Amino acid sequence: MTGDGHRLVLFPGAGSFGSEFQPLRAAAGPDTRMMRYPGRSEDPADAVSFATVVAACHDQIARLPAGPPPVLLGHSYGAYLAYATALSLHRRSVEVALLVVVGASAPDLVRVPAEVTASAEAALDYLDAADPGRLAAAAPEWREAVAETALADLRVLAEMDVPSPPDRVPCSVLALRGARDPLTSDASVEAWRRFSDGDVVRHTFAGGHSELLGDPGCVGLVHDRLAPGADGTRQGGHRVGRPPAR
Repeated sequence: MTGDGHRLVLFPGAGSFGSEFQPLRAAAGPDTRMMRYPGRSEDPADAVSFATVVAACHDQIARLPAGPPPVLLGHSYGAYLAYATALSLHRRSVEVALLVVVGASAPDLVRVPAEVTASAEAALDYLDAADPGRLAAAAPEWREAVAETALADLRVLAEMDVPSPPDRVPCSVLALRGARDPLTSDASVEAWRRFSDGDVVRHTFAGGHSELLGDPGCVGLVHDRLAPGADGTRQGGHRVGRPPAR
């Protein structure tokens, strides 16, 4: 987004290097930033934790040039990193304009089955079940790279610790899912209301776990929220008001 609009910061999902965000990047403009997760190197010994990945994302955003507060958008695994990074930034008085979570149930509803972190093949089977056909035409070497990356990412996600009551981001949340997404439901996505002190709005689009990222309606919705003065939550969708104070 050029001019005085909010910069879009993207957090890819498990096993992803961000290609699914191409329609969003094209719409948002050259200031869009993609998070680089630590541990994604040729050295398999580069083990990382959920906390170290969040810290790396925090540092990348904190180093951005001065400008309007960013919009953080995470898909699936990336949604939980975006949420935790928004909390981390808030603790250091770095403002976030809006948190957009795509294809992700509320953090306290996430369960990473032990069997999917047992091997790269199991992690790949998990991705294939979540996004049927997405990797069907991929070359074997690319499927292998995705499998190894997904395995590491899912092991990181399994470490996520959600306190009770959960920590809340101060910004509003835009929660998006595909109607055929097997990993989420309207109820599990609406449950993000427990994680924000701002408004929460849910939209359900056609398509599956990742398909909605190319949906023109989804792309247009995010683009509109990058405009100067946009608060991210006031138009359409299923609005959930501010949760009661504890």
